[in-house]
Amino acid sequence: QKEDIEVTLLPAGHCPGSVMFLFEGENGTVLYTGDFRLAKGEAARMELLHSGPRVKDIQSVYLDTTFCDPKFYHIPSREECLSGILELVRSWTSLTRYHVVWLNCKAAYGYEYLFINLSEELGIKVHVNKLDMFRNMPEILYHVTTDRRTQIHACRHPRDDEYFRGNRLPCGMTCQNGTPLHIISIKPSTMWFGERIK
Repeated sequence: QKEDIEVTLLPAGHCPGSVMFLFEGENGTVLYTGDFRLAKGEAARMELLHSGPRVKDIQSVYLDTTFCDPKFYHIPSREECLSGILELVRSWTSLTRYHVVWLNCKAAYGYEYLFINLSEELGIKVHVNKLDMFRNMPEILYHVTTDRRTQIHACRHPRDDEYFRGNRLPCGMTCQNGTPLHIISIKPSTMWFGERIK
């Protein structure tokens, strides 16, 4: 038995290119979310999720449940997180040019919102190991750099934490112009904080 199914890709907001799948056929409509992160009101603006003024009648939702656990009862919004990180980074980097921040980002993608906003608000580019992975995302290229002399780093090394404990950035930097760096680490991770909520 064959059935024609219409498949619509909807933005998932998780990382660049992430999508949710909306399957529509004779037997109903199914939404498969995968990893997603949508702010309140974003789904209401997705035209392809609507039929005229109404949300399409969805019979089944396959929902990613990574954070479906009481310890993740409150996950702050991206705006709340950005505000807190921005305040910390601004106060630290304004002390001297030798006060630097390492963004301890475990995944390769998904932090673009943070990099862009920090760069725009503070006028400081974010150091990354390579620009290759951002070549197809021109909107972020202006906000990242391979120049290690910046005050915000998101560089990586297999022994990141070991480097940090030795007061070195993962790129190997320990000082500038002979002056030792003062480094703080920020770990933007819902999972890491959720597991340490107590």
